[in-house]
Amino acid sequence: MHLVNGRRSVGDDFGLLRRWNTPGGIRASLKETAKNQMVGVDLFSGAGGMSLGAQWAGIEVKVAVEADQFAVETFAANHPEIDVVGARIETVRSIDVERAGRPLVLFGGPPCQGFSTSNQRTRSSSNPNNWLFRHYLRLVRKLMPEWVVFENVTGMVTTEGGRFKEEVLAGFERAGYATSHFILNAAEFGVPQKRSRLFIIASREGLIIETPVFNGPSVTVREAIGDLPVLRNGASINRLAYRCSALSEYARTLRGNLKESANHLVSRNADSIVKRYAYIPQGGNWSDIPARYMKTYTDRTRCHTGIYRRLTYRDPSVVIGNFRKNMLIHPTQHRGLSVREAARLQSFPDWFEFHGSIGFQQQQVGNAVPPLVAKHVFEAILRATQ
Repeated sequence: MHLVNGRRSVGDDFGLLRRWNTPGGIRASLKETAKNQMVGVDLFSGAGGMSLGAQWAGIEVKVAVEADQFAVETFAANHPEIDVVGARIETVRSIDVERAGRPLVLFGGPPCQGFSTSNQRTRSSSNPNNWLFRHYLRLVRKLMPEWVVFENVTGMVTTEGGRFKEEVLAGFERAGYATSHFILNAAEFGVPQKRSRLFIIASREGLIIETPVFNGPSVTVREAIGDLPVLRNGASINRLAYRCSALSEYARTLRGNLKESANHLVSRNADSIVKRYAYIPQGGNWSDIPARYMKTYTDRTRCHTGIYRRLTYRDPSVVIGNFRKNMLIHPTQHRGLSVREAARLQSFPDWFEFHGSIGFQQQQVGNAVPPLVAKHVFEAILRATQ
């Protein structure tokens, strides 16, 4: 590993990913270093973005826990070497993980919708999902891993005056852990998306983690998805060939040696909605749509700025969350984003296939931690242990 002023260079980052960017490549690389590896357990794993980032960093993930059946299906299909437990965390009493004397890192993020700044209706202590972190802390006390990585939306810092964040920090302290926490923007770590997330790192040995940094350029939407197929509103053919050669090192890395990829599904919007798309320039939103086409809205001026947002090719994307509900629009085509385009903007490799109906696929992609961001977080932990 070559570091530039304490940072990994972009060439080294993508070079390693190209080597590992197949399921077999990951397993082979993990096998090479198994004796010295850290072992991982993924809670609230979703489709497996954080597990993928951990593997890219060289961590052998052993077990994952996820309640959603379609996310479990996706996880199992893409991570056959990991034991995935399909259960709500409230029912999980303990986790049996073979460590063989190696250090353990427990990681994951409880459901974050209740802390999201775009979800004002249930952004309070009355939302039961806001308390699932207590079961996370319960399993920390049960397993007592050497390291814990807790991920969530930045809204957790401000919800009810920071009450939830402070309770998480206090829970780690009572369990005997020292904590570091920071907010990372995915766009600053080679991901083509402006997505900020809170990371709390807990160390049983009292180690403090410096905020990770990345010495590489940002990736634009065009560089990320410009080689993917031209699609129509409601596109339903799952597997398609690429449109052209990859337009960036980022796209080449995630594409690997594939000739085609899956998940090219697009939500079918009504003709009246598609008609609105034509009025929105790159970077624009609902406010660019003539009022005569927005009569279905009681008060169009109350629309969220993220509604009908057309991505711009020259910049990283806005947050890929519920991109169907928000109706994020392709930069040049009058349609919503495909599942694969959203996955590219999240830094999932093209061999990683999502399962379930289109709605469940969209949810899995939007909920995921970008694997490339997770990779940098885990590498920061590994550097601290050297």
